[in-house]
Amino acid sequence: MSAVLYDVLGPRARRRALIGTVIGTLVVLAVLGLVGWQFQRTGQFAKDQWAPFTDPGVQRLLLKAIVSTVKAAATAILLSLLLGIVLAAGRLSDHAVLRIPTVAFVEFFRAIPLLLMILFLFLGFADRLGTFGSLVLALTLYNGSVLSEIFRAGIVAVARGQSEAAYSLGLRKSQVMLIVLVPQAVRIMLPAIVSQCVVALKDTALGFVISYEELLRQGKLIYDNFGNIVPTVIVVAAIYIAMNSALSALAGYLQRRTSRKARSSAAVVTTVVAPPGRDVV
Repeated sequence: MSAVLYDVLGPRARRRALIGTVIGTLVVLAVLGLVGWQFQRTGQFAKDQWAPFTDPGVQRLLLKAIVSTVKAAATAILLSLLLGIVLAAGRLSDHAVLRIPTVAFVEFFRAIPLLLMILFLFLGFADRLGTFGSLVLALTLYNGSVLSEIFRAGIVAVARGQSEAAYSLGLRKSQVMLIVLVPQAVRIMLPAIVSQCVVALKDTALGFVISYEELLRQGKLIYDNFGNIVPTVIVVAAIYIAMNSALSALAGYLQRRTSRKARSSAAVVTTVVAPPGRDVV
């Protein structure tokens, strides 16, 4: 018996859907055309507005900003993943002495606005953490708390028989968690994990408020000097889109790779050879 999620559209419904799609596309194109015309009318597409980006000094400034952004994002994402796994294990612990503080930790750091956390860490510990440390620590605490819930949901979604089979082999709970449950949870929840990593990458822009030399702050320096705010915003946005697309593409590659491995493992057939004179039951 197959589950039907929706009815197949009939000829009239398909025609209405096609008309709606065409109208929606035309509206979007009209809005984009209006925006482009307004930019053209105000001289935002003039050559002198884009000329600064051909300057080697501006290019070096943008490259330095990209490196700073990627460094902060990569460090925060790695630490957030590790923290998320630890917190997920704590939330699933059978011991209340571990579970209750972990729940309080997760709920506390999920509730605090990230911008306030960055400012608090910088104003309170600037001499020890600096701008980089304040930004990375705030991103780690927030995104690690969010990722812990994603990991927990993935672990709970793993079939109960998986852990029962592991326990029957004599594995301890920590071994079952690390060897059996976490790898499968990561594969199940990979799209949500990637989405949160993209959020962490974009949230590095909040380092602007503590003068961390990331992409948004360096973009502001460019348009403060040249007065080309719209071209600068377009360039900075394009760089962010490219970095997020690269991260999503990497995640898609990893997901396809792990899916192929999972299918290969499931396709392995174990043959049991019985001793002479005995049948295999």
